[in-house]
Amino acid sequence: MSLQLQAPSFGATISSLPSPLTRSTRRFVIRAQVEPTEKSVEIMRKFSEQYARKSGTYFCVDKGVTSVVIKGLADHKDSLGAPLCPCRHYDDKPAEAGQGFWNCPCVPMRERKECHCMLFLTPENDFAGQDQTITLEEIRESTANI
Repeated sequence: MSLQLQAPSFGATISSLPSPLTRSTRRFVIRAQVEPTEKSVEIMRKFSEQYARKSGTYFCVDKGVTSVVIKGLADHKDSLGAPLCPCRHYDDKPAEAGQGFWNCPCVPMRERKECHCMLFLTPENDFAGQDQTITLEEIRESTANI
């Protein structure tokens, strides 16, 4: 059995799983995913555009990549208070955000123009597009079904 609930900024899935001991006892698993605030998405969008211009880098030719990364940064800004890189695994996200090494723009990006997320790409990168801008509507459209 699976039930999915959707609201504008909240999604939840409720699944019942049979217990390993008996089939008549059921446990419920609830998974919730909260979207970042539109304000944070807009802040990270503007930051990304400014940093791309400042660093001479470009967004990925596939704006879906750019959109997902910007939303991930916005989510971390909301939940951690800092735009922690959303493309890495952390054992302790709050500690990493506090340390700052992986906060966008991360140290590898600032020092060597190496963006693991493919948000900021140098012109010679095969995946670099020609744009240093992205609209809020493009972000909404390319992440609507995620």
